[in-house]
Amino acid sequence: MPWASSEIVAVITFLLPGFVAAAVFYSLTSHPRPGDLDKIVQALVFTMVGRAVGQGMEFAASALGYETEWAEEWDIAASVAIAVAVALIAAWAANKDWLHAALRKIGVTKESSHPSEWYTSFVINDLNYVILSLRDGRRLYGWPEQWPSRPDFGHFRVTEARWFSGDVPIAGLDVDEVIVPASEVVLVEFLNKIQEENPEE
Repeated sequence: MPWASSEIVAVITFLLPGFVAAAVFYSLTSHPRPGDLDKIVQALVFTMVGRAVGQGMEFAASALGYETEWAEEWDIAASVAIAVAVALIAAWAANKDWLHAALRKIGVTKESSHPSEWYTSFVINDLNYVILSLRDGRRLYGWPEQWPSRPDFGHFRVTEARWFSGDVPIAGLDVDEVIVPASEVVLVEFLNKIQEENPEE
């Protein structure tokens, strides 16, 4: 049925800026990708926010005396560009915990904008050395260059690495860089400045 095809195309065209914005947002944050229904809802939200911003810009341009009548293809391109800008701002706010931090200060929520408490701990302690306690009893001291977004998936990349058995340094096993599966880590310790200088104590 031709009318059904045209309706589908119209819906996809309408939601396109939202889908692009959602893709940008999830590529720049560590939030888990949503299911199919949630993707559509989020695309709709990004689309509506982007359109609201676009209409605000058109209103401001009209008030200043500028012509705002665009061809349809330019209207779609402008909608996508605005949606991407909205997604970039949303990703920045989520990664910086900006909105939730403000809401926590006034007692609205105790939550953060990060995907988990694990991720929040690494963001808060991003200037600290760590000790990773492994399942086999060894402990790895070093600087966490990269860490997984989830405790059950991904790898740690630790530089300036030093191995310990309990609290005793393992002689001859100091290495420059170690890649450790997150699944092998049972405890993460973030060190203060005194411990950074003397990790064996």
